[in-house]
Amino acid sequence: MPKIMASRIAELQKSRTPYVHARVVLAEKPTSAKPGDEAIIFADGTMEGFVGGSCSDSTVRSQSVSLLEEGTPILLRIAPMPEVDTQSGKRTVHNPCLSGGTLEIFLEPIMPAPVVAIYGDSPISGSLLKQGPGAGYEMVEWSSEVDLNNTFAVIVAAHGREDETMLLEAAVLAGVPYVGLVASRKRGASVIDMLTLTPEQKASIYSPAGLDIGATKPDHIAISILAEMVQAAANQSVTAVPKPSFETAIDPVCNMTVAMLPESIHAEIEGQTVWFCAPGCLKAYSANPAAYAN
Repeated sequence: MPKIMASRIAELQKSRTPYVHARVVLAEKPTSAKPGDEAIIFADGTMEGFVGGSCSDSTVRSQSVSLLEEGTPILLRIAPMPEVDTQSGKRTVHNPCLSGGTLEIFLEPIMPAPVVAIYGDSPISGSLLKQGPGAGYEMVEWSSEVDLNNTFAVIVAAHGREDETMLLEAAVLAGVPYVGLVASRKRGASVIDMLTLTPEQKASIYSPAGLDIGATKPDHIAISILAEMVQAAANQSVTAVPKPSFETAIDPVCNMTVAMLPESIHAEIEGQTVWFCAPGCLKAYSANPAAYAN
C-alpha cells in the first residue's frame, strides 16, 4: 500500500492536481481502520485508499473538501460521543454511527506549487530558476505554452535586449498576481510608461522587482525577488482553490453531513431521494420514515 500510494502521489504532483492526504494516526478499538492507513481525497469528493468504514469515510470526504478551500492541515478526531474542541489545529466531529471506537486522522491539503515564468536570458534569470524551487515555486522559462491564467508570477529580466512590453501587458491583463520587471528605477519607469495600460494597472507592476535589501549580485537580487513574491502572496489571495463539485445532505437518522456522490448511500423513499452515511441508517429509516420526519 505505501508504494502504491507514493506512486499515485507522484502522479498527482506531476499533473498538478490538488488533493488531501489523509493518514490515520490513532485508532481506539473497535474501528476498522488502523494507524498508518492512508487515503487521498479530491475536490469532487472521490477517495482513493482507506481510512475507515462508511461512516468515517463520509466525514473524511466532507472535511477534506473544506480543507482544500481553507488550505491548512488539521487533525480530525471522529468520536462516538460529543466532545468539545479545545486545541488549535484539531477538529472534533461527533459520529454516532461509529461502533464505539475513536479515530484521529491527519488531513493535509496538498496544492500544486505556484508557477513562476521567467522571461529573459540573464544571470538573474538563471539564479531565479535555480533558487525558486527551494522556496516552493515551480520555475519555468517563458514560452507560448505558459498559461497566464494559472501562473502566479511573471518576471521579466531581459535587460532591454528583447521586447518586454507585450508580455508585461499580457500578464497584467490576465490578472497574474505578481508581475515583476528587473530594471533600474529609471529604465523600469520608462518601460512601464510605454505600456497601454491604465495607471492602476501600471502601478501593479513590481519595478524594480525585489525588496530593497541592498542586493547587487545576481543571486542576492534573486533572493530579494523571491522574498517580495512571498510578501505579495501573503497580502493577497493567490491560490487557485478548487471549489466543491458536489452538494451535501443531512442523514435524517444520525444528522451527519453526507456527500451527495453516486457512490454514497441513498435511496428513493416516498418520492424523494434520502442520503445516508451508512447502511444501518438506511435500514433504520426505511423501517419507519415517520420516526425521523423532523
